[in-house]
Amino acid sequence: MDVILLERIERLGQIGDVVKVKQGFARNFLLPTKKALRATAENKKRFEEQRAQIEANNLKRREEAEKIKDKVDGLKVVIIRQASETGILFGSVSSRDISDGVTKAGFTIDRRQVILDKPIKTLGLHDVRVALHPEVIVKVTANVAKSEDEAAAQEKAGGFVSAQQAENQEQADLDKLLAEAELATAGAEEAPQA
Repeated sequence: MDVILLERIERLGQIGDVVKVKQGFARNFLLPTKKALRATAENKKRFEEQRAQIEANNLKRREEAEKIKDKVDGLKVVIIRQASETGILFGSVSSRDISDGVTKAGFTIDRRQVILDKPIKTLGLHDVRVALHPEVIVKVTANVAKSEDEAAAQEKAGGFVSAQQAENQEQADLDKLLAEAELATAGAEEAPQA
């Protein structure tokens, strides 16, 4: 089926391109979401009449997306989930979870704007693409953890931290503090009294 694209679609084309797509893709996605029109003679004529307005609307939406791009790019979102000791989630993180996290951070996005290449089924830091506009795509980091404390440890370590690793790190930090305190008190005792 031939369709006229009303907006840029990744791996398909730009505004105004007439492309051949499978009927199911056109009927179930492109046409209902108003991303394309059937490529009939009447629709081609109507599109050419409205082309300037469609492109102006697209440019306006793109400029709005560009304004918030720098604020959203690199945003870190914490998602708390139950998981096994090996870091495998009981379920998965969906695009809705990520969009809710970004919305809590102060930027309203729809779950359809989240581009998940594969489901997130493990604890740790995961890079996720968010399409603010079809031409403006940013990267958000989803920090999936069992608790807020574990999320902070994962961010510090740069990846998944098991409960045992977190406990070992806390013990190492405590040992380091105690050793520094001993050195400080030993240094104070050795200082000559005048």
